[in-house]
Amino acid sequence: MEGSPIPVLTVPTVPYEDQRPAGGGGLRRPTGLFEGQRNYLPNFIQSVLSSIDLRDRQGCTMVVGSDGRYFSRTATEIVVQMAAANGIGRLIIGQNGILSTPAVSCIIRKIKAAGGIILTASHCPGGPAGEFGVKFNVANGGPAPDVVSDKIYQISKTIEEYAICPDLRIDLSRLGRQEFDLENKFKPFRVEIVDPVDIYLNLLRTIFDFNAIKSLLTGPGQLKIRVDAMHGVMGPYVRKVLCDELGAPANSAINCVPLEDFGGQHPDPNLTYATTLLEAMKGGEYGFGAAFDADGDRYMILGQNGFFVSPSDSLAIIAANLSCIPYFRQMGVRGFGRSMPTSTALDRVAKSMKVPVYETPAGWRFFSNLMDSGRCSLCGEESFGTGSDHLREKDGLWAVLVWLSILAARKQSVEEIVRDHWAKFGRHYYCRFDYEGLEPKATYYIMRDLEALVTDKSFIGQQFAVGNHVYSVAKTDCFEYVDPVDGTVTKKQGLRIIFSDASRLIFRLSSSSGMRATIRLYAESYERDPGGHDQEPQVWLAAQLLRYKECHIVLGLHGTDDLQLGHPSLSWQETQ
Repeated sequence: MEGSPIPVLTVPTVPYEDQRPAGGGGLRRPTGLFEGQRNYLPNFIQSVLSSIDLRDRQGCTMVVGSDGRYFSRTATEIVVQMAAANGIGRLIIGQNGILSTPAVSCIIRKIKAAGGIILTASHCPGGPAGEFGVKFNVANGGPAPDVVSDKIYQISKTIEEYAICPDLRIDLSRLGRQEFDLENKFKPFRVEIVDPVDIYLNLLRTIFDFNAIKSLLTGPGQLKIRVDAMHGVMGPYVRKVLCDELGAPANSAINCVPLEDFGGQHPDPNLTYATTLLEAMKGGEYGFGAAFDADGDRYMILGQNGFFVSPSDSLAIIAANLSCIPYFRQMGVRGFGRSMPTSTALDRVAKSMKVPVYETPAGWRFFSNLMDSGRCSLCGEESFGTGSDHLREKDGLWAVLVWLSILAARKQSVEEIVRDHWAKFGRHYYCRFDYEGLEPKATYYIMRDLEALVTDKSFIGQQFAVGNHVYSVAKTDCFEYVDPVDGTVTKKQGLRIIFSDASRLIFRLSSSSGMRATIRLYAESYERDPGGHDQEPQVWLAAQLLRYKECHIVLGLHGTDDLQLGHPSLSWQETQ
C-alpha cells in the first residue's frame, strides 16, 4: 500500500427494467448492451452486492472469475472497484481473471466465501458482437436460488446509486496478495490472485484414482485422446490436469489458448459447433474425444470413429458405473437428480440400484438443495451438464475424468460401453427442437393455448401412428416441482405429453439466451429390443408429426406467419 487512501465514490444512476436474472442469479445480454449502456454493468453488480445482507457483506470474502471472453477484463476491474467500495474485505481472483465455473464453486466451498461473481455467457459466442453475462453463486458454491434472483431484480428496479473506487487498479497477471487502503475503511482491502487450476485440481485428486487414469493414457496400448477446449476457459485446465498431471501427450489438447472471441467460433460442445474435434475423431486415430464450453461446465463425449454419446445416455452410464470412482465407493450413492426434460434413461439405472430419482425443473440451482440435504449424489441435464455433490455446479472436466475412469476399469471402448448399457437397460431415442428468437409476449400466448389443448380431457387417449408404431396419450400436465427439502413450489415448468409406452413429448419456454425467448420441444422414445438400437431416431418422426399437426393448430391461433417462427433449429441429439 502506497500513497493516500483510495477514495470511495457514490455515483447517481437510474434503473433498467430488464435486469431480471434468467435463473441462478445470471444476467445474459448482448455485449454491446453491457459495454454501451451507461451504468448497465455497475447497476447489476450493485444489485448483486446489495442482495447480500450488510452484516454478511462487511469484511467478507468473495470469489471472482471469468471465461476470458471480450469485455471480461474491463468488467473484472469494475467488480473489484465496486466490491471494495461496498465493504467486501477480500477477493480471490484467478490469474488473468480466468476461473472456470466449477473452479469458482470449488473455491467458494473450500474457503467458505460469501459467494462468487462469474463473468460468463456460458456457451454463447463472444466478441463485441457476441454475448456477455454476469452470474452470482451463493455461499454453498451453487447458482443463486430464485429467492435471491428475485431480490436482485427488485433492487435493480429501484436502484438510485452505486458505490465504487474508480482509482483502484489491480494487476491480474501477478500471483499473490495485493492490498489497498481505502478512505473511511479501518482495514485494507485485499485481492489475492491465484492459479486458476491448483485448488480445483487438489479436489479432483481426492475424487479419482489418478494412477489408474494415467496408466490408461500412458501405459502399453495407451488410449489416444483428443480434447477440445474451444478457446474457452478450459485450456489451462486441460493442459495442467490431462497433460501435465495424467500424462496425455501435449498434442492431445487443441484450442487451449483462451481467446476473447473464442477464435470466432461458437463455444458450444456439440456436433454442430465442435466440428474440428468430430472430424478428428471420425478418422479413427483417437479412442476418446471430449469438448468443453466457454466456462467449463458443459462437455461432450465422442468415441472412436466419431461415435456420439448423447447427454442423457452419458448421465445414465455414469450413474451405472459410479463404483469405478473412489469417491463414490467411499461416500456411497444416495440418489440421483435430473431435469424434467432430460430423458428417463437415468430412472432405469436408479431403479436397478434401488435409489431415488428427483425430477426437477431445468436449472442447476434446483439440485443444490437436494445435495445440501444429502439426498442427491449425482445429477444432470439434457444440455450436457453433469455433476455430483463434490461441487454445486455442473462440471465438464469432472465428467470427462469419470468417463476415463470407467474406460480404465472396464477396458472397453466408448461404443462398447454404450452398447452394453443399451443391451441391459434399453435405448432412449431422444432429440430436441428449438424455436429461437421469439417475442416473449407471443410465446406466452402460444404456451397458454398449447396448454389448453393438451391438458383438455379429450386429448387423453388420442393416438398418433408413426410407421408401424402407435403412440397413445396416457397423461398430460404442466409440470410443477415441490422441493422435498423446503417445500418451495415452482410452477409452469413445461408441458408434458406422456404416452402409454413411457415415450414423452415436452414443450418448454426458455429465456436464458437474452431478451428474446425460445420454445423448446423435446421428444423421447424408448426401445427395449436390442434389434431396434441401431435405427434412426423414430421419435424424430413423432416429433415432426406433433409439431406440424398439433403445434401449428395452436400457433395458427396467433398467426404463425406474423410470428416468423419458420422451422426450428434441430438439436445435435437427433444426429446419432
